[in-house]
Amino acid sequence: MIRSMLALLLPLLAAPALAQTVPAPVPVPALPRVTITTAQGAFTVEVDNVHAPITGNNFLRYVDQKRLDGASFYRVVKVADHYGFVQFGVQNAPAKVLPPIRHEPTTQTGIQHLDFTLSSPRRAVGTAQGEFTIMLGDQSASMDADPAKPGDNLGYAAFAHVVEGQDVVLKIFDAPVSPDASIRGAFKGEVPAAPVKILTARRIKP
Repeated sequence: MIRSMLALLLPLLAAPALAQTVPAPVPVPALPRVTITTAQGAFTVEVDNVHAPITGNNFLRYVDQKRLDGASFYRVVKVADHYGFVQFGVQNAPAKVLPPIRHEPTTQTGIQHLDFTLSSPRRAVGTAQGEFTIMLGDQSASMDADPAKPGDNLGYAAFAHVVEGQDVVLKIFDAPVSPDASIRGAFKGEVPAAPVKILTARRIKP
C-alpha cells in the first residue's frame, strides 16, 4: 500500500521542478560587418539590419552585388574639425543603382546620427538608393527625425557604424577639396580635389 502511494506521489512532487526549468536563451546572431577598402586604406562597418532592416539590407545588397566596387567618396562637408560628413556611392549610375527604398526614420529605428554613423541621404521621403554618408561628430540634432519640427521632419535613415579604421575615414574627411569643382552643378566647394576610390566592399565574418 505504501509503495503504491509513493508511486502516485513521486510524479506530483517532480512536476513543479519540471515546470521551473528555464529554457536556454536563444543566441542573438551577430550583426553583419563589411570592410570597405579604399585607395587611402580600409575601414569596417557594422550594419544594424535588425533595427533598420530596410536601409541596412539595401546597403548590403550594394555590397553583395559588388555595386560599390569602383565607386568613390565624392563629397566632403567639413563644418569644423571632426564635424561634418563624407559621402560615397554609385552616383545614380544606371548600371549600378537599385530601386528606391522606404524611409526608416530614427524615431522608428532608434539609431541616431552620432560620430561615425552611416546614413542614407535622400531628397523626398522614400527616394534613398545607392548613396551613403558617414557622420563625423554628433549630428543627431540636425539629421535625426524630429516630430516637433514643421514640414518634412523625418530626417535621414541611420543604419550602421564604423567599428574599425576610423582613422581612414578621417583621412578622407581631412583631404583638400576643390574650391571650384562641382558635380552636375551641385556640391561646389565640397568636392575632393582627388576623390578617393573604393576598391572593394565585402562582407567579413564578425
